[in-house]
Amino acid sequence: MIPVFRPVIGDEELASVLDALKRGEVSGNFGSYLERFEQRFAAYCGCKHGIAVTSGTAALHLAVDAAGIRANDEVLISASTNIATALGVVHNNAIPVPVDSENVTWNLDLDLIESLITPRTRAIIPVHLFGHPVDMDRLIAIAQKRNLIVIEDCAEAHGATVRGRMTGSFGHMACFSFYANKVITTGEGGMVVTNDDALAERLRLLRNLGSAQPRFVHKVAGYNFRMTGYQAAMGLAQLEKIDHVIEQKRALAGRYRERLSSVRGLKLPVEAVWARNIYWMYAVTVTREFGITRDELIARLASKGIETRTFFCPMNQQPCLLEIQGFRRIPCPVADELWTTGFYLPSTYTLTDDELDQIRDAIIAARA
Repeated sequence: MIPVFRPVIGDEELASVLDALKRGEVSGNFGSYLERFEQRFAAYCGCKHGIAVTSGTAALHLAVDAAGIRANDEVLISASTNIATALGVVHNNAIPVPVDSENVTWNLDLDLIESLITPRTRAIIPVHLFGHPVDMDRLIAIAQKRNLIVIEDCAEAHGATVRGRMTGSFGHMACFSFYANKVITTGEGGMVVTNDDALAERLRLLRNLGSAQPRFVHKVAGYNFRMTGYQAAMGLAQLEKIDHVIEQKRALAGRYRERLSSVRGLKLPVEAVWARNIYWMYAVTVTREFGITRDELIARLASKGIETRTFFCPMNQQPCLLEIQGFRRIPCPVADELWTTGFYLPSTYTLTDDELDQIRDAIIAARA
């Protein structure tokens, strides 16, 4: 079986985690690894502050709360995304509003944003889908014009850039995931980065149960979203390799492109001239010209020992969102089509040429 992804963990990670454990950096805010990881990752993103948390989902939840978004406020989000983006809104009792995708990068369609804004709209969460960034210069201009808070969902885009500037450094806050299949991993884990001192203070307060002085007196109902020291130790070791990982992911995309660009009916991922796509996963869509459906192709690849994943079910179709009072049932035809035609291929950057040839041959054989 060629898995859709396999985390790459080396001796450096093992040594770093073991050192943290020996130092007793097991839970709470003890030791140095957590602070060092936060500082270095924030600096990598071009931000002043990093607040490490238990997951990318927790990062989104925390950021929405810290932004002061409250019950019945509306937050525009990318329609094509993992449900976590919407959950960060829902669990703060606000209402997610899906913005349909555009058909080139598959990110949210910036042409639609202003038409969806109402007096209740407080924020927008753009998702840098599969590693290709949203045009943040244009989005920020719209947000400033309409007085919207911007929270970037960078779960899949560590190191992606817009005109040379890092994703994560544009919005009021940005949320990253360090899940096992992300660009760098701490197993589970996430981080919020920001350049705003007041937001950083609020995020740290909320992350740690709302604990302030005097101890055990809580004026704010916070959360226990703390990352452990040994997770941070692993993240620190992974961060040392991030440039190499991104280089290899981009190289893998090039190797796929060489093999698949001539396959009719298969639409490959793009890279806008102003962007650096880090190709978190090598995502493709199947058109009618291919001759069989996406699901039939996935089944045939599975029979050859090749694991894949479909694109995300769009937010306008999610049953748990449709039940929310006040949820707007906005048509998202492009995101709907991506849900039925899109999938990603094995994307571990250590895949060999022989494995890539096996994947290519299986795709071509399925088409025939």
